[in-house]
Amino acid sequence: MSRHPSLKTSGKIRKKRNVLKRYERIDLLMSEKRWKEGDKVLGLPKTKHED
Repeated sequence: MSRHPSLKTSGKIRKKRNVLKRYERIDLLMSEKRWKEGDKVLGLPKTKHED
């Protein structure tokens, strides 16, 4: 079964994500000294995405 040509994506086009994964948020919070090892990983505070 083939895909419709409009659904195919090239590797060149990447949409910028506006939501961070949990490990990315933890890394960002650790760099800001707002999270330390052993803290809960659920219910993390909101973070601004760095460009």
